[in-house]
Amino acid sequence: MGKTLSIIPLGGVEEIGLNMTVIGYGDDLIIIDAGLMFPEEDMLGVDFVIPDFSYLIENKDKIKGIVITHGHEDHTGALPLLLKEIDVPIYGTPLTLGLVKEKLKEHSLENATLIPVKPRDVVNLGAFSIEFVRVTHSIVDGVGLGIDTPLGKIVHTGDFKLDPTPVDGQLMDFHKFSEYGEKGTLLMLSDSTNAEKGGFTFSEKEVRRAFEDIFSTSQGRIIIATFASNIHRIQQAIDVAVKFGRKVILCGRSIVSNAQIALDLGYLQIPRETWLRLEDLKKLEDKEVVIITTGSQGEPMSVLSRIATDEHKNIKAKHGDTVILSAKMIPGNERSIGRIINHLFKRGANVIYEKVSEIHVSGHASKEELKLMLNLVKPKYFIPVHGEYRHLVYHSNLAEKVGIPKENIFILENGEMLEIADTGAAKNGRVNSGRIFIDGKGVGDVEDMVLRDRRRLGYDGIVLVMIAVEKLTGKLVSGPDIITRGFVFEDTVPDLINNIGGLVSETLKVLDKEIMLDPSLVKAKIRSVLKKYLRNTMEKSPMIVPIIFEV
Repeated sequence: MGKTLSIIPLGGVEEIGLNMTVIGYGDDLIIIDAGLMFPEEDMLGVDFVIPDFSYLIENKDKIKGIVITHGHEDHTGALPLLLKEIDVPIYGTPLTLGLVKEKLKEHSLENATLIPVKPRDVVNLGAFSIEFVRVTHSIVDGVGLGIDTPLGKIVHTGDFKLDPTPVDGQLMDFHKFSEYGEKGTLLMLSDSTNAEKGGFTFSEKEVRRAFEDIFSTSQGRIIIATFASNIHRIQQAIDVAVKFGRKVILCGRSIVSNAQIALDLGYLQIPRETWLRLEDLKKLEDKEVVIITTGSQGEPMSVLSRIATDEHKNIKAKHGDTVILSAKMIPGNERSIGRIINHLFKRGANVIYEKVSEIHVSGHASKEELKLMLNLVKPKYFIPVHGEYRHLVYHSNLAEKVGIPKENIFILENGEMLEIADTGAAKNGRVNSGRIFIDGKGVGDVEDMVLRDRRRLGYDGIVLVMIAVEKLTGKLVSGPDIITRGFVFEDTVPDLINNIGGLVSETLKVLDKEIMLDPSLVKAKIRSVLKKYLRNTMEKSPMIVPIIFEV
């Protein structure tokens, strides 16, 4: 058998986010996207999550380049950390690379090789020839990929939806996808995020109608929170503000930075007299003001969160304000978003969000659009990507309905390898994969065990047991002193604290001298006795930390 094609997702096929796929042939590898994922509720203290790069580091001499489909962080956010390990060129459209460049600057990676491309450009990377194909999504300048390989064409849709009336007028390149189908496509990888949602996804222009309805009835300030990367949404807010004679203030470092990049590249149009600085707010009447900011996901330090809790220096929520959350609630963020909405209502603002108004539309294709894409491209083999497992299953079912044989549809797990040869396609083993937790400046120093400890601390608290032992004889000199945090309020349950202290004292009295001279054994015994006691008496399992001072 000759050389085979290998397709390895390192992220994005068991979750929303972490999108990263490796395609290989012979000694050549290319990487499609390098995304992050924001932490789930049980990832306490974690800032964000990236894919495990160990397979790429082991094979870095084979990597010919990184191809980025669009500028969202779930496709670009891991790039700074990846580029610290491997030095390869990055290909993307101008806005995508503009956003990437800003992110790399924060990590002192200004010397990275960024190569701009435009739709229908073709680049050659080793055994692969990659054509960029325009798609419509919730961010400007998104592309799919047509990848020529020695065994046939691979089509990667990127994130997409079929928007017949895009804000920038740039339609999806249906002709090119249809051409791939007519000429023959070996394999397609396609966005599955909305695979369980019926019908078609609404056009982005539907949001403008909702904005116009709100602007026409609002007499006070209008505050719009959206994703900093959603240039189309920002443009529509600006256009409606101009129509109703309002001035626009962009507030928040990321949204100001992204807007300036898009403005410089010609992707955003703002009349000079419309965009004002935050300092100009006090000069304007409330009916003249539109503030566009971040915080639609309830992020604790975002501008909207600080406005809602009266912690922002310049902007205080007040009666008469209209606050629009123009973004989908990402699963896991519902509670924090709900808290912000409640704070804003308490301060007299009227809050409009997805559940009560059509102020957000998805950027991802729904069922009918996914079937249309499958019918256009007509792949022999199919891999659903970009979604949780149920999304991949739903997308696989759609592929079967349009005539792709079940045996030619592959739901892969992260790290699982699909190999395609002239004789057929089959799963063939795994590579190292997983999640790396980023906590502050630490990369990978938060393991599952650390998260488990944080959860225990959060649920049941901690019990500190402090004793002093004579170094030479092993005799107890003082203690035990018991301190608890997040377990019980000590002043209200003195009997429990006394019982814990007494139990430790009785345990230490019967230990042999040899054991008392070994702090690790003493700690293990204290943990064992207290764990059993607290579980039986209180049905709690706090973290028990014995501290032994040798004197």
